[in-house]
Amino acid sequence: MRQISRTLRLVFPAVFALAVVPGHAQEEGEVIGGELEIVEANTLDELLKNVEDRRVVENAENVRREQEFRARRDQQSKMLDDARAEKRRLERRGDQLQARYDENEIRIGTLQDQYNERLGKLRELFGVLQQVAGDTRSRFDESIISAQYPNRGEWLSDFAQRMGQATQLATIDEMEELWEALLREAVESGKVTRFTAEVDRLDGSREDTEVMRVGAFAVIDETGYVNYDLDLDRMVELGRQPEAQFKNTADALFEAEPGDLVSFAVDPTRGSLTRLLIQKATFGEMVGTPFGGIADGHCYLPFCDGQGDYPGSIIILVGIIGVLLAIERLITLTLVGRKVNQQRNQPEAPSEDNPLGRVIKVYDDNRDVDTETLELKLGEGILAEMPALTRNIAIIQVISIVAPLMGLLGTVIGMIETFQSITLFGAGDPKTMASGISTALMTTVLGLCVAIPTTLLHAIVNQRSRSIIHILDEQSAGIVAQHAEESGQPVTETE
Repeated sequence: MRQISRTLRLVFPAVFALAVVPGHAQEEGEVIGGELEIVEANTLDELLKNVEDRRVVENAENVRREQEFRARRDQQSKMLDDARAEKRRLERRGDQLQARYDENEIRIGTLQDQYNERLGKLRELFGVLQQVAGDTRSRFDESIISAQYPNRGEWLSDFAQRMGQATQLATIDEMEELWEALLREAVESGKVTRFTAEVDRLDGSREDTEVMRVGAFAVIDETGYVNYDLDLDRMVELGRQPEAQFKNTADALFEAEPGDLVSFAVDPTRGSLTRLLIQKATFGEMVGTPFGGIADGHCYLPFCDGQGDYPGSIIILVGIIGVLLAIERLITLTLVGRKVNQQRNQPEAPSEDNPLGRVIKVYDDNRDVDTETLELKLGEGILAEMPALTRNIAIIQVISIVAPLMGLLGTVIGMIETFQSITLFGAGDPKTMASGISTALMTTVLGLCVAIPTTLLHAIVNQRSRSIIHILDEQSAGIVAQHAEESGQPVTETE
């Protein structure tokens, strides 16, 4: 066992040497593997023999190298002298080049001073031309006129860059071309012209259509205003048109004939105000649609897709109920009032299709009773008519009172949402608070919009009802007085 362990300790370093030495020899460019044929070792004895053979080859190689080194020893002195001589030559060459470099530096400085002196005030011309060319290029890039005349300012970038380097003066033709470009921009900004352009539609298609350019302010087509996208350098159809008062002017101008005088809404900001106008919420977006929120699954009440959310939806529904009740009462009481007035003019022919006729019918049925009993009978008849005359009027009054309170409730809910948004996201971005604020304000508006008309309608229908009841009381008192006079009985006052 000890013998095997000792053998392994000798074999493993030898194997490592076999892996390293050939690589080293190969890096030196010397082939020594050809002098030794290594046979795969299947036993420890074969492995040991391979190691011993390898050692013999290495010893022979080392002897060869020593002999070669001794042979070249006499040439090393000469090689060293040659290297030192080459070094001295290169040092002299470097000194010469450094001296020439210093001379060139001085000469360049002298020539630069001479150049600046001769350039004089022309340097200011470079700055002015560079600034004007840069500003003109920016104006062209942001101008709607470029939709009709594309790529008209590309040469200005190279011109401005060349003027910035101040290495070459601008020619008279270049300065005149710059002046003509500015003049052409001013002239085109005062024209209303038609041309054909490619417009990107909302469905993703592109269509070559006739458009009209109004100076440098707007572009319109048969659909209305068109947006000129500066980034894409393309005409893009607006997501929706501005309000009707602005779109109508665009339609009128597009359909006008040459020489016609029409009014047109011009955007002095060249599109910024138009884009803001189309982002403004419409009446339907503020109030909501009857079934828009239900259709898309956003909510489950009519008008809940508006800015008022659920509180606004409830206010609108309550307001609709109040207005419908008021309209029903107004129509009913108006018809009843007409019939009562007709009956008052014809008391001798009572009709049961109106309250006064039914009260007179009570008198006709009780002509033989005493005055006090008749008065009670007529009072009972009037009381029987009052529920039909005052029906739903109290509900209208309650709605007119509750609507602003519900709006106040929505305001509180909206402010709570706003403060929650501030707590979660901070107050840095106003858009995070817009939803809660819009709910707060919109519910207040809706509450007032419901309360004001329902209050007026309640006053009107209540006055109509009281007027009819007053006529019934008046006619009833007259009937009692007439009956007392005919029967010779005194009229007793009832409290």
